[in-house]
Formats: sequence, structure tokens, C-alpha cells
Amino acid sequence: MRARKLAILLFVCSAFAAVPTPKSYFGHEIGEDKTVLDWDKVVGYFQLLSKSSDRIRVEELGKTADNRPFIAATIADPKTLKHLSRYVAIQQRLADPRKTTPAEAEKLFLEGKTVVLLTCSIHATEIGSTHTAVEYAYRLLTRDTPHNRAILKDTILLLVPSLNPDGVDIVTRWYRRTLDTPFEGSNPPELYHKYVGHDNNRDWYIFSQPETRHTISKLHNVWHPEIVYDVHQQQPNASRIFVPPWLDPVEPNIDPILMQEMNMFGTMIATDLSAAGKTGVSIHAAYDFWTPSRHYQAFHGGLRLLTESASAHIASPITLTAADIANTALGYNPRERSWNYLEPWMGGEWHLKDIVEYQLIAFDSVLYNAALHRDELLRNFYKVAQRQVARNEPWGFVIAAEQRDPGATRKMLETLRFGQVEIGRGADGSAVIAMQQPYSGWAKSLLERQHYPEDRLYPGGPPKRPYDVTAHTLPLLMGVDVKPLSAAVPFSGEWQAPAAKTGPVLSASDTDCWMAVNRAWAQGQSVWRNPANGDFSLVMQTGWKQIHRPRIALYQPFTANMDEGWTRWLLENFGFAYTTVRNADLQAGNLKQKFDVIVFADQQAGSIENGHRADQMPAEYVGGVGSTGGDALKAFASAGGTLVFLNGATDYAISRLGIAARNVTARVDPNEFYSPGSLLNVKLDTHSPLAYGLPPEIAIWSEHSPAWDTQLPAVARYPDSGLLASGWLVGEKVIAGRAALLDAPLGTGHVILFGMRPQYRAQSYLTFKIFFNALTY
Repeated sequence: MRARKLAILLFVCSAFAAVPTPKSYFGHEIGEDKTVLDWDKVVGYFQLLSKSSDRIRVEELGKTADNRPFIAATIADPKTLKHLSRYVAIQQRLADPRKTTPAEAEKLFLEGKTVVLLTCSIHATEIGSTHTAVEYAYRLLTRDTPHNRAILKDTILLLVPSLNPDGVDIVTRWYRRTLDTPFEGSNPPELYHKYVGHDNNRDWYIFSQPETRHTISKLHNVWHPEIVYDVHQQQPNASRIFVPPWLDPVEPNIDPILMQEMNMFGTMIATDLSAAGKTGVSIHAAYDFWTPSRHYQAFHGGLRLLTESASAHIASPITLTAADIANTALGYNPRERSWNYLEPWMGGEWHLKDIVEYQLIAFDSVLYNAALHRDELLRNFYKVAQRQVARNEPWGFVIAAEQRDPGATRKMLETLRFGQVEIGRGADGSAVIAMQQPYSGWAKSLLERQHYPEDRLYPGGPPKRPYDVTAHTLPLLMGVDVKPLSAAVPFSGEWQAPAAKTGPVLSASDTDCWMAVNRAWAQGQSVWRNPANGDFSLVMQTGWKQIHRPRIALYQPFTANMDEGWTRWLLENFGFAYTTVRNADLQAGNLKQKFDVIVFADQQAGSIENGHRADQMPAEYVGGVGSTGGDALKAFASAGGTLVFLNGATDYAISRLGIAARNVTARVDPNEFYSPGSLLNVKLDTHSPLAYGLPPEIAIWSEHSPAWDTQLPAVARYPDSGLLASGWLVGEKVIAGRAALLDAPLGTGHVILFGMRPQYRAQSYLTFKIFFNALTY
């Protein structure tokens, strides 16, 4: 018997020995100072693990925006891995109580596993969690302890080593380039995602980027995880790690059961970190749980966890004194002991290895407690779905078949459907969304207006400013007529998008018309436009004006501007040809010979003028357009060109080009005026070519946006009262009656000032049209 046990032990040990250590593969310990990981090596290591262990499977889910492999690893007991399709079926049955009776669910509770989706490094400068994913996967595959066996037996881990593989390589390449220079540990001078940079974690309800779509379609919507744990890093001078509970407010359509589970798991992580001797753990601090742009699963039956570890300088260590620690933060003081920050960290060295060690404890805490609480988690998952399908207030929503913007309507409904919202067809061809379905809270959240709660820092004190944006009302963003229903209406089958209208005339109110126009231009066809209403025609029409494909330039600074990235995405998605221009291109002058329109995305005037300082970046990335570039821009517009400035960039047009307008929001105390990301009502001058295709009253996206006192023609103006359409606004009187969109003449050209983000995060289809009109002015 002893010989048999010894043989089994030797077999197990030899099997584990066959799994390559991270050090043997990468050439260094995980988390070692000044070491970074190339994405192809990370992929190669996980593929090697899958060949070396029967506890893991690795799958490529698709390609990234820059065509890198996007992978996920499934880790569980080998017996579980042999029957994954069965566990997928269990999850899908529990996710929809209309198809699974309580008696059937009881049997599934006994059989099912807790599914945990763990996602890393969506923000590529927050490199720690990709390193931690490598080390934690190795430990799960090689350790044979009761603790580890419990995790493998009762959970299924879906591990995504990075939600942003392109960014992993961008940051790694930059870090190595600047190593041992004054710029070591700095952020790269480009976005760490092809289009959206840090905003890739604001894409979880519009699904514009391939990485988001892979994660939703191949993991969330297939597996319906009970737990989603998204791993981040925060500033280096506050707590060492944040874990839930979250701050208020909580989006009201999220089930309280899930919030209580988040509270429970967060405090479990905090407990395990304290037990391991780790200090500087903050809970109930900094981060609220409002906008669904940051999370998906909490509206789909699962709890969403976040940890935010203190950053180093990428992979370079830092040293902080007690004086370096911030003396204020949202919800706690990093220098003082409090109930939600019991063991302050008051300085010292901080290494990448520290980030990895804290995260390894957090990873293991989540997985072990997911195993221990398997039964409760499965039961609550089913109960949350039961509560969703019992919703009756409202009964549902209806989207009429005839809409002003068919393209935006189709996009909105397809987006909801991608998030697994069921959409029926009414007898009149309308789209009907009944609330008696598992993801009714998701649909309701995106279709209704937001009323962000009023909160004060203390009784009678100033307003507590939101952590993030406050509105997510798709009908207002997209210009779609949606009505709530208090009583049931008949519907049958699935709604299908109506066939596009045929004929040579394209309605200016249909966002999709711009794709058709750009296709025509790309094929060498002529395009005409009706000067009365902006409609397009691909054949000559009497009295219509032929318009030519605009030569568009988009300014790209070396400051990694996310709004510029979103603008690039929008132009490409709608088929516009454009040229990226840098400082030197503008300074070279003769711009009118090359371009018809030049676009500046949302950025500060000083950033456009001056860019990076010499102590911030290598020489080739220092500076802005400067006086030479400013003179060239003025000459361009004076010669008949169009300059388009979005949101904050409009201050540059006023200060440098002499546009006669005063920004009434400039230097106003945030306690007196604050619009952090809300939908505000404006009135349009529909006689302006900029307003072609739009109704006289719309909602625009206001995010720290200017408004002007001016005598110039105002294409959009705020009403005298009732400005807030959705979200949160302090001090409407500051901007009431002021201009929000200007068409300023300069020489024989135009300078167009947008006091809004018209292309906001690929969502604001209604105001896309204003931006597109500006490109063809």
C-alpha cells in the first residue's frame, strides 16, 4: 500500500514538474523590477501550459484591433474540463427561469460550478495583472493542496490575461525604449489602444471595439458568469489597493442581491489581505457603481468586482515618503486610519512585485470564496433572474416602426440585442421590448432617462461630484423615439430591421446615408445635396448642389488624446477618407492646397499650443503647434478652409484665432457649475447647413463643455430653463440661453466651435450628423 501511495505521489509530482515555470519561460521571476512581458510570449506561455497540464484549456477568441490574438484560458478540475458543454448548459438554464422550473433548478444547483471571469490589464499601463495572471495560472496548475483542490473542484475560471493585448505591446515597447533614461516609467506618447486608449473600459454597452465584442459574445453571453473580477491599478500615492464595497450611487436597475454579494466578496478580499500582513487596503472609497459603460455583468445576473492596486512607474520601483501620500481622496483620507482604511500605508518602496503579491492574494480570495459559496451563488444567480422576469414597471418599451433616423434606430436595437435583450415585433412593425425577460434591467437602464442623485459632501455643503459620467440614455444619444408602456401590447416573433429604402435620394436625417455617400465617393460617383434640407442624391437633381469628397485632416497630438482616437474610429466606421496630421505638418503651411477641413478633437488649448514640455518626453515628442502652426491655421481658414474644434479645443480657436466669443463656463467654481457627462437640451437653427437632418430640439453630450456669450451665429443654443435631459447638472443658470454651437466666419472660410462632444464614445448618433455636416460645409 505504501509503495502504491509513493508511486501515485511520484506520478503527481512528475506531472507538475512537466509544467514550465514562468521563470524558465520568461527568463526572470514574475514581478521582478524592470521586467515587462511581450504579448506573443504571454500567448506562447499559456499555449505551453495547455500542452503541459490537463487543468487548462486555451482558446483564441478572435483578433484585436491591431490583429493580435485575443485569448482566454479555462482552468478547472480535469473532470470538469471534459464536460464543459454540460456546465455551459447549466449556466444557460439557470440564467433564464422562464425555461427552468424551481424543481429543475434545485438539481442544477447540486451539479453546477461557480463560473468566475477574471479579466486583466484592460488599461495597458496598469501592467501588473497580466504578470499576476501568468503566476496565478501556474500555481493553480501545479499546487496540490486542499485549498487549491477546492477551487478546481467547485469553480470554473475563465482567465483573460489581457483585455488589451495591443496595449501590452505598446507599453512594453515604450518602457524598454525609455529604460535608463529620464523618461523611464512614463506613459507612451500614443494611445495604448488603437482607437480609444483608456476609454476601452467605457465600451461595455455600445460594444464598438473588437476586444469588447469578443469578451461579450464568447464569454459573458455563453458562460453567464456568477462573478466577474476586473483587475486595475490606481495612482501610486493613495491606498495600496481598493476593493469593494462601492461608493454611492448605485445604478437603480442593479439587483440588491448582487450588491450585497459584491460587499461580501470585497470585504473577504480585504480580510485575506490583512491576514497576509498587507496594509493600505481601502474599501468603500473612490469608485461608485453608476454608469454601465464600465461594467456589463451586473446587469446580467453576476456580481462585478474591481480591485485597484497602487501603481509603480510601469515596472520601475518608486519610493514614497509619508509627505508624498495624498491627504484627501474620495471617501477616505489616505493618511488617516478609518473604518474603511484600517491600516494606512505611510510610505516606503513600492515595486511591481508588491502589486503582483497583493493581486495574487485577491485572485485567490475570490476563487476560494467562490468555491466555498458555490451553492449560494448559484441560487442567487437564479433568484436574480427570477426577479428580472417578474418586472412590470414599466411593462415594457415600444419603438415605432417609422423613425426619423432609421440607421440610428437599427443600431440602437442591434446594440440591445447584442446584450441579449429580446425584441419582439408589434402588429404595426414596431419593436416591442417587454420587461418580463432576464435582462430587463439592462434594457430599462439604457432606455430611460437618468436621475443622478443629489448628494452633498456634508449637510448644507457643496455637491459631491460624480466619479464618472452620469447619463446613458440611448434614445436621447441616438435620436430614437422610444415610449414606455404601462400595459401589455401584443407582439409576436422577433423584430427584424426593415429593408433600407432604395432610390437615388438619401435622407439627411438617416445617419446611414453618410455610409452610402462615402461609398459613392470612393467609387468615383458624383453626389448632390439639396440646399433646402440637406438630402443627398446620387443622380443630378434640379436646383441641388454637387458636393465633392472633402479632404479631411485630423490633428493628432503626442499627448495620447482619446477623443482624437474616437474621432478616427468614427471617420473610418462611416467610410470617410482622412489624413492624420502632426505638429510639423501644420507648421509646414500651405494647408489649403492639401485639405478642405481640419479637425481638432477635445483637448485643452495649452495642449494644442505647447504639447509636452522638454522634461516630459524625448525631444521628438515635445511641443505643440506653436505660433507657426497657429499662423498656418489662420491662413488656412482665411483662404476658405474649414476648421472644426470640438469641446475644450474651442478655447484655442478663441484665444489663438481671435473668434469673438466668451466662454461663460471658464474659471467658474465647480460648485457653481458642473456638467461631468450629461445630456442637455438645446434648440437648433435648422436653417443652418450644420443642422441638416436634425429636428429643432435635441439633447447634446455635455462633458466639461463650454458655452458662449457671443454675437456670432449660434446654430445651437441652450433654452432659458429646463436644460437637463438626463444625468446631473449643477448651475444651469450659468449656461441658460447661451450658445452651444457656433459657425464663425474667418476670411472666406469657417471656424466651427462645438460646445459638446458630438462623436461621444461612438454613442451619440444624433449629433454625428452635425459633425459630418461640418466636414462637408
